[in-house]
Amino acid sequence: MNIYRSARAVAGASGDHAVDWAAAAEAAKASTEPGSISLEPGEREGYARDVRDARREVRATADLAFEVPDVVEIQNRHHWMDANIATFERVMAPVEDHANAFHGVARTINTGTMTVLLAFLGRNVLGQYDPLLLADTPKDDHALYFVRPNILRVAEALEVEYPRFRRWIAFHEVTHAAEFGAAPWLSSHLEANMQAGIDALAEGSFDKKAFRELDATMTVVEGYAELLMDHAFDDEYADLRRKLDERRQGRGPLQELFRRLLGLGLKRRQYERGKTFFEEVADARGLEAAGAVWEGSECLPTHDELDEPGQWLRRVDP
Repeated sequence: MNIYRSARAVAGASGDHAVDWAAAAEAAKASTEPGSISLEPGEREGYARDVRDARREVRATADLAFEVPDVVEIQNRHHWMDANIATFERVMAPVEDHANAFHGVARTINTGTMTVLLAFLGRNVLGQYDPLLLADTPKDDHALYFVRPNILRVAEALEVEYPRFRRWIAFHEVTHAAEFGAAPWLSSHLEANMQAGIDALAEGSFDKKAFRELDATMTVVEGYAELLMDHAFDDEYADLRRKLDERRQGRGPLQELFRRLLGLGLKRRQYERGKTFFEEVADARGLEAAGAVWEGSECLPTHDELDEPGQWLRRVDP
């Protein structure tokens, strides 16, 4: 870790964009230890087995037809940053298209802010299903990442066995692959709302409808994944959930600030709200009824219906 090199990269930010992305990537990596991906004998096969088993169990549980991504990577923290910097750049592009030229001071501040957020995420992300939203690539292009140093560190901190914790992460990410595989329209739906919201922000306004719909959709994505985890994971994991929750509550004020800035508290609320919705739907009509959300964007619950599952059921499955 080289804090001086990180600061120098930020201070030297240049170009015509809001963020010097190359400088942000260099600075974030300079301030973050990459961690080891020197795999133990059989560990690579362990990851592959976890993903295969998760695909089999999720398919059987939800009766969904989907494939896991062709790209399944075991990464260190720097690899994860490289994989995600392009996503941040794509999301920021509409803002830059609508803005005037960025002066040096503003660019340096923006680059420094992105460096801090990228480094924080790189040290904390465990696994990621990446549908490559807003990418100029075929819609079936997606990826699955495991950040091995973070998985090892958190498993040790939680005092749980690394292979079991790794398997739990694999199941969770494969549930997301199942959702996007079962609903080919989902990526475009998310992109449309993201684009509308970002374009409005770039023009100095706030598209409340777009962001409410985006929040509702992500609540469905997170909640349905939680429902599948409860039924598909081939082991008890209440202790893992409890220990992770306790770890979150024990974070210091600086970590809590970063989580708020990144919207991670919102993500947790989406988990909880979405899971409650789907549990009530499954209790009333079964898992098959819960899967009706993937039949088309018109079948997604509205913001109000997320709190009234019976109202959604009467609309889509009368």
